[in-house]
Amino acid sequence: MKYYNNILETIGNTPLVKINRITQELPCLVLAKIETTNPGNSIKDRMALKMIEDAEKDGRLKPGGTIIEGTSGNTGMGLAIASVIKGYNCIFTSTDKQSKEKFDALRAFGAEVIVCPTNVDPEDPKSYYSVSSRLINEVPNSWKPNQYDNPSNAQAHYESTGPEIWEQTGGKITHLVVGVGTGGTICGTAKYLKEKNPHIKILGIDTYGSVFKKYKETGVFDKNEIYPYITEGIGEDFLPQNVDFSLIDHFEKVTDKDAALMTRRIAREEGIFVGNSAGSAMAGLLQMKHMFGPDDAVVVIFHDHGTRYLGKMFNDEWMRDRGFLVEESKSAKDLIQKHMGQPLVTIGSGELVGHAVAKMKKFNISQIPVIKDDTFAGSIDESKLFQVITEKPNAMEIKIEEVMGPAFPIVNASATIENVSKLLNKETPAVLVQLENGKHHIITKYDVIEAIG
Repeated sequence: MKYYNNILETIGNTPLVKINRITQELPCLVLAKIETTNPGNSIKDRMALKMIEDAEKDGRLKPGGTIIEGTSGNTGMGLAIASVIKGYNCIFTSTDKQSKEKFDALRAFGAEVIVCPTNVDPEDPKSYYSVSSRLINEVPNSWKPNQYDNPSNAQAHYESTGPEIWEQTGGKITHLVVGVGTGGTICGTAKYLKEKNPHIKILGIDTYGSVFKKYKETGVFDKNEIYPYITEGIGEDFLPQNVDFSLIDHFEKVTDKDAALMTRRIAREEGIFVGNSAGSAMAGLLQMKHMFGPDDAVVVIFHDHGTRYLGKMFNDEWMRDRGFLVEESKSAKDLIQKHMGQPLVTIGSGELVGHAVAKMKKFNISQIPVIKDDTFAGSIDESKLFQVITEKPNAMEIKIEEVMGPAFPIVNASATIENVSKLLNKETPAVLVQLENGKHHIITKYDVIEAIG
């Protein structure tokens, strides 16, 4: 029989998957390290277990103790899962910008979660850093992993993530792209890979509102760089000890909007359901496309699972509220998609009213453009035909040109639905759209109603 003794033994050995559609414009091979297959659905399981095991070995964490940590959710999940197996209690502090799903998941494993305000300095008594530090002094037999400054964080990735990537790529990796938060993932992995090949480029993803990029490039810690942002798991307003800037060759900043939109694209275009930091990393990768060549093999870390963001990046209303999701206005070409393959029904100006009636019956339509000398010279619709037939006894023998109305307005294929709607009224029941190939199709009031509805 083949089985694991407990869930902790399943941590690591995550798959490497080729990215295909999103990276079509890039000349290189792009591979994603899918960390969602860890039991806590994130890469943080690796370092959570390592921090606990190292603390057990040196006596910082004692049997029956309480683990207290400030976390955006994923580290807490890893700690909570390990605590279930090892018999510890957990209290986690986090910020109010994190998704509700993350908090619910932590509570599912029996952890206590304290939500703190985001928009305060780290030194503020209300910050999630300060609250966790205070609780350490108040709760007996407690231990704080302090993932930001704990060397076991980076060591976990030096011992597992780095070797896995090296082996999975056959040593051919040329670039590593990682969102930078605590610094443990990127620096632990980078240290191992650079020992194997110092030419491998380590590219960190930062966000606007974070201090990392400017500090790397200037050595200046600029508090003016700090402001609230939405992206989760990336960037900081202080310098964690686990961020070894000498190991990171370049930082790329990504906006909240680009990160959120890319998070959705990964699911829809690659079939991989991952979180906000993966979206940020992929958006940053595309921004850096000029840095890659045809012989490069780029590995991107996909940190966590999309289920943690169902109320955020994968929620249309949440996206619209923040201006991230703007519905594109439909064009005239969009309005005719359902009958694009059908030829435009027309009638000659010299034909008879009876012919128009027959065509309307045959094609189940209520208006027809009138052609004269190969141009649109007029129009005929059911209202006009009704008037003619009820008023004139010989109506069926009257030529169309004697009773036709004005020609339908013509718009180009890119005209917006708003522009088309303005042309439709009681006297103008339809509009013609000219496509790129010179052909014409008709847009009726019903087409507009159906598109809006």
